[in-house]
Amino acid sequence: MEAGPIRVRTLPGVYGPQTDSWLLAQALGREDLVGARVLDLCTGSGLLAVTAARAGAADVSAVDVSRRAVLTARMNLRRNGVRGAVVRGDLARAVPDGDFDVIVSNPPYVPAVQDALPTRGQARAWDAGRDGRTIVDRICTEAPARLAPGGRLLLVHSHVCGAERTVELLEEQGLDAEVLMRRELAFGPVMLERARFLEDAGFVGVDERREELVVVRAVRPGPPRAGGRRVA
Repeated sequence: MEAGPIRVRTLPGVYGPQTDSWLLAQALGREDLVGARVLDLCTGSGLLAVTAARAGAADVSAVDVSRRAVLTARMNLRRNGVRGAVVRGDLARAVPDGDFDVIVSNPPYVPAVQDALPTRGQARAWDAGRDGRTIVDRICTEAPARLAPGGRLLLVHSHVCGAERTVELLEEQGLDAEVLMRRELAFGPVMLERARFLEDAGFVGVDERREELVVVRAVRPGPPRAGGRRVA
């Protein structure tokens, strides 16, 4: 396994790693990834793809809808001396062949004033429809079919999206799901900018300016073909 800090840089317009990214990277680092096939959805900077590759994953694929994010993730894999395939496309559909031992994602999850997702600009990294679940719901319903037996899905988002709903959807797909990690923090710039909207829509209380990040872990029943256990 690789040692030393992960080095990440982002091209202009690409979402740089924030608390949610590092929290999910921490959760991913606790998994036994040696020999695993890993898929990173909504890769952004490529932090999670790099994390998986450095932890001994045998095959790493990363996907993003942004051309600049794809270039950034490729650059950061090279900067950290690890390999992975990064492609532009629509979530797991961009990697049509085979299944995965681990799927990890930090998707857009901030509620927006409209359901239509932006087609360009940095807001693509956070705008996720009126309820903040447009991409989260798709991952919950589409990703399980791409997991190998014993495969694991790790997903991070804000509590404003409803952690219980995420667990419920994943269990409806036949996975064993739980909230693995929680972290409370002050609103960042995007959430602060939309604070009044979030209040009016009932996502947060009056003058509430803190959120809880949650990492949801879900496992497909069956014996894992690679790794499969959490590292203490």
